[in-house]
Order: sequence, then C-alpha cells, then structure tokens
Amino acid sequence: MLLPDRYSRQIRFVPLGAEGQARLAAASVAIVGCGALGTFQAAALARAGVGRLKLLDRDVVEWSNLQRQWLFDETDARDQSLKATAAAAKLLTVNSSIRVEALTVDLNASNVEDLLEDVDLILDATDNFETRFLLNDFAIERGIPWIYGAAVGSYGLVFPILPGIGPCLRCVYPEAPQGAQPTCETAGVLNTIPSTVAGWQAALATKLIAKGPSAVPQRIATFDTWEFQTRQVPIAIDSNCVCCQQRRFDHLDGRVRAPISLCGRNAVQIHDRQVAVDLAALEQQLTGLGSLRRNEFALRFSPSEQYELTIFADGRAIIKGTQEIGIARSLYAKFIGR
Repeated sequence: MLLPDRYSRQIRFVPLGAEGQARLAAASVAIVGCGALGTFQAAALARAGVGRLKLLDRDVVEWSNLQRQWLFDETDARDQSLKATAAAAKLLTVNSSIRVEALTVDLNASNVEDLLEDVDLILDATDNFETRFLLNDFAIERGIPWIYGAAVGSYGLVFPILPGIGPCLRCVYPEAPQGAQPTCETAGVLNTIPSTVAGWQAALATKLIAKGPSAVPQRIATFDTWEFQTRQVPIAIDSNCVCCQQRRFDHLDGRVRAPISLCGRNAVQIHDRQVAVDLAALEQQLTGLGSLRRNEFALRFSPSEQYELTIFADGRAIIKGTQEIGIARSLYAKFIGR
C-alpha cells in the first residue's frame, strides 16, 4: 500500500515529478554487495520508492563493518548475520510497499545470468575487479546499464556505464590494476567517503530510471572527503576495447576464474567445491581442531590465531588471515577437502 505523503517531497521536485516517481516504482535494481556502498545505496533507493531491490552478498556482518555499513547494528555483528538478509529486513521496516530480495550468493560466470537477467539497472558495491569485470561483461552483452563505484581512505570514484551510449569499464581499465593496492584494511576508510560515493550512485540511478540513459553524463567523478575536493573527467569509448567494441566477454564466458582476494579483509575466497556441504557434519569433523561456531548458514572455524575460515553451505569458504591464494587453497584442502 502506498501512503499518500511518502514520496510527496520527491514528487514536488519538478525534474522528477509524478511521472518519474511512477518509473521508480516500476523499476527493478540489483545491488551487488551489501557493505558500505551497498547498504547506503539500498537505503536511499528503498526510501525513494524503487519498486524492487535485489540484494546480493556472500558475507556475514562483522564488528568492523558497523563503522560504515549503514543497515547493520550490534545484534547483527554479534549473531554474524548474513548481510543480504539483515539488510533486507531493515529495508522492509523502512518501506514495506516495495519488494526486497536477499540472495546470499557468490556471483560468478555460472550464475550471473540467472541472478541479474531480470533487472533494469545494476549498482556496483563489490570489492574486487574480477567481479566488476564480470558485471561489465554481462551488462555490455545484455545492454543493461550499471554504475561502478569504489572508496578507500578518504578517496572514491563513480562511473556510470551505459551500453551502446558510452564507454565501458574496460575502456578505462583494460586489465585489473597490478601490484599492491590500498584497501580499507591497509589504508583505512572514513565512513563519509562510501556514503558520498553511494549517494552519487543512487542519484545517478534515480535520474537514469526517471529520465533514461541519455540524461546521465559520461564522466568519472572523483571525491576526497578529507581534502574536500571533487573532480569530473569526461571519458570516451576506447575504439580497441576488447569488451564493448570487440564484443569479447572473457569473464562472462568463464575463461577467467580465480580465487578472489577480498578488499580490506586480508582474506581470500575459495569456491573450488561445487557441491553442498553438510555444516553439521563438518562441525563434528573439525571438533577439537580449533574454535568453532555454526548457524544454519555458515560455520566459522579458527585453527589458530592467525587464520579463520568461514564455510558456507554451498562449499564456498572465506579464508581470513592471508592474501596468498596458495595458502588459502592449502587451508581449504586441509580442513574442508575437495
């Protein structure tokens, strides 16, 4: 049920109006990641009246998340709640008239089509280039707009990607950045920068839905919330781009698949196992080998003070305490098997 005054101030904004509000209500938006960017995006779009939100995240809430991830509280951290589920529950207390779907999944080439084929727009709230390149491949191949965003320290950037109109992510980043990159763990992060980036992403999403892709500027916007600086740089299509010009979708076609080092987590995600894991049986198997905690969704196991494994029922594991893929694979094989 729509309450008559819920969107009245938004509708009075002439460039949006009642017609734009109706388009928001009819829209379906996927938010990939429910961390600092994704929770703010989701809260903004839910309050704006976007009719359907699809939240995708593979992780659980931790205490360090509460500093900048806007839909979680201490209970979520204490219970190690699934991020997507906890975020969806909070959103429905804010706006019960919209649809919110929570999906605790590892987005990859094998499931991206099933998960994202029915949305009008994708918002990036991820923490690694492998997933962003996959999103870029899928969005360009399907003609679905998406909005890239990133934040670390006090610096962030936003880049709207509009298939058939402007450049794609690989026009700007033909390959993932090489070498050590700053993360939230190594460089820290002010909570004002993800909210700034996510607010800009949500504003672009609102305008794109209400007015169409041609109304959105083809620029990268950068922000620094410590130095109070902002800049916008026009971006052109790279005529040699392997994705949007040559129509090669290496990440979507599954030719590129690797474990992922997780931004700001000193952790690696492993998903070698393609069958479900009996968490209760695994708990018994690991009893006596380290500290254990299990709920219906995941099992957390620490064989030592240095390493911690969070194992999900689909066989995926997040190995915390290393960014070395070889070490992560070894721990996975030792304690979970193949």
